Order: sequence, then structure tokens, then C-alpha cells
Amino acid sequence: MKKSKYSDNQIVSILKEAEAGMKVKEVCRKYGISSPTYYAWKAKFGGLDVSQLKRIRELEAENAKLKRMYADKAMEAEAMRDLIEKKL
Repeated sequence: MKKSKYSDNQIVSILKEAEAGMKVKEVCRKYGISSPTYYAWKAKFGGLDVSQLKRIRELEAENAKLKRMYADKAMEAEAMRDLIEKKL
């Protein structure tokens, strides 16, 4: 997937400009984006501010870490079960 040339913080500020009263077409022209891109961003980031976006990113990173930890423990438990069954 292609990486956006705008950071999440920049996207939020672009959306804020449009919410402040600037027309969507003007915002799109100013930043060189298409209308579908604008509305995709609005669906993803609409109503968020920078601090909320930062908190979401932190929670996503923590969630990914916890999922990896759970997967490791589940594999260990399965290996132990297999070992115990073989001994019996």
C-alpha cells in the first residue's frame, strides 16, 4: 500500500480547515488531493484532534504488543500440552 505524503497530524489539520468553512474543492486543490481522498480521510479521522489521534496510535501499538505476547504464551502452552501427552 502506498504511503501518504501527509502525516496523520497534517491530515487532521487539513480536515479542520474544511470544517472551519473552506470549501472541500478549495482544500483539495490547495493540498493536491482528490475529493475521494478527502472523504476517505474524513471517514477515518473525522472528529479527531491531534491528541486523540496520538492516544489511538499508542493504544494500537500496545494492543499489537499484547497480541504478540498472547500468541507466544499460547504456543508455549500448546507445546507443553503436547509434551505432557507424549509422556503419558
